[in-house]
Amino acid sequence: MKSEKQVLLSIRDVAKSFGGVHAVDGCSLDIAPESIVGLIGPNGAGKTTLFNLITGFHNLNGGTIHFQGERVDHVPSYTVARKGLVRTFQITRALSKMTVMENMMLAPQGQRGERIWDVWLRPRIVKQQEEKNRERAKELMDLFSLTTLQDEYAGALSGGQKKLLELARALMLDPKMILLDEPFAGVNPTLSLQILAYISELRRQGLTFLIIEHDIPMITKASDILCAMSEGKIIAVGTPEEVRSQEVVLEAYLGRAEV
Repeated sequence: MKSEKQVLLSIRDVAKSFGGVHAVDGCSLDIAPESIVGLIGPNGAGKTTLFNLITGFHNLNGGTIHFQGERVDHVPSYTVARKGLVRTFQITRALSKMTVMENMMLAPQGQRGERIWDVWLRPRIVKQQEEKNRERAKELMDLFSLTTLQDEYAGALSGGQKKLLELARALMLDPKMILLDEPFAGVNPTLSLQILAYISELRRQGLTFLIIEHDIPMITKASDILCAMSEGKIIAVGTPEEVRSQEVVLEAYLGRAEV
């Protein structure tokens, strides 16, 4: 087992049932800082449910989750996000009738402009914070080639552009770790490679990633470590080459076909 200093996210014997269905069944996993971990498995394997447990969208039936050495299970999702553990969704959640810039400006937490007393009594502080958030939003939109779209409604963006907007919004929260749910799904090959390059660069800047993905070649390129799930259990963890060659993964994921 890795030492505490080598582990950013620690998942121990995590379980979640819905009625009689064991969606997640005793999963354990350690994720090191500044790593990219891919999470693969067939539909219904429990991957998204595990994401929901890590980020506080579901309560555990058993087990523990620690982030930076602190327990984060059984706390609200917004509390998890404030600690620097942020996620995106398979179906993007941009507010379609708001512009790209407006979506970006909604993301930061602790905005003083949301407090009526600060608006009245501390307008200068409110304005300074808003200007700082706007500058950060512009930096990120420039990074993800969204600047020319800042005044477009989010609902008018392509699927790939919405993925970029969701990643940019996540970065507005100043996270230490991001959980990405199928970032390459529905994205053309050229943009997929761009997203992969963004993820790699952000890792070099100190971010950690856990990524659900069904595009095996893409997640193999992206990941340092690959983790396979089936029927609510983690069945293999290792380098992408090691995991892809394991018989248990071939049987569970593709019915013995080569991954």
